Amino acid sequence: MSSNTVKLSLGDGMCAIARESKSNSLTPSKSKDLAITNLLGQFPQQIIEKYLKKFHINKELNDFVLRDYVKQFYVHLAQDLRTHSDAHYELSLRLVSNQKETNHIFYYILGFEILQMIFQMSWLQHERLYGLQKNQDSFINNYIKPIQNTHRINGIIVPRHENIFFAKRNYFVKKPCIKEKKLTELVMATFTTDTVKHLGFLMIRHLNFLVFDYAYIFNEEPETLFCCNF
Repeated sequence: MSSNTVKLSLGDGMCAIARESKSNSLTPSKSKDLAITNLLGQFPQQIIEKYLKKFHINKELNDFVLRDYVKQFYVHLAQDLRTHSDAHYELSLRLVSNQKETNHIFYYILGFEILQMIFQMSWLQHERLYGLQKNQDSFINNYIKPIQNTHRINGIIVPRHENIFFAKRNYFVKKPCIKEKKLTELVMATFTTDTVKHLGFLMIRHLNFLVFDYAYIFNEEPETLFCCNF
C-alpha cells in the first residue's frame, strides 16, 4: 500500500464513523460500553499499525489495547481539566455521536505511541531525530525539551559536569530504562491531551511531518558528540 493510499484510507475510515446518538435512558456503564464498542467497530487498526511500523513500533491494536487507550484518554483529559472521572459519562455519549470526538481518539493513540518512542531515546538519539526535521526549533521546544526536562526531574538521565567531554558522553549516550506503566504516567504528566492529539493529527494529515531514519537515529556507533545549545 502506498503512502498516499494509507492517507486516503485512513481519511475514508474516519469519515465513516459518525452515528446517531442512542437513547438518553442508557446507564453510564452501558453508554461507555456502547461508545467503546462503536469505536472499536470503526477503528482502522491495520492502517494505524502500518503507520506505526514506519517508526519500528510493532504494536498490535487489539480490542484490549484499544479499550485501555479509550480509558486512558478519559483519565488524561480529566487530569488536564482537573475534573473527576465521573464526568466521563458525558464524554462517552459524545463519543458515540460525534465524529470529531472519535477522530481525537485516533490522533491521541498515534501521538502517544510516538511520544513513548521518543521518551525512550538517548539524548544523542534526540539530537539526531530533531536534526532531521524541517522545523527544528518547533520540534525541540514542543517535544524534546519537555521530555528531557522530565528525564532530569525523575532522575532518568541526570547531566553532570556538562562541560567535560567524557562526563558528557556518559549521560548523552545513555538510553533511558523506563517500565511500561511508568512510561505511560510520564508521558501523561509531560504532555496534555491536546499536545498528544495534535501530534497525531499532524502525522496523519502530513505524511512527512516527522522525518525518520531508523538506521541513522539508532546507530550504536556515534561518530561524535554534538553541542546541545537548546
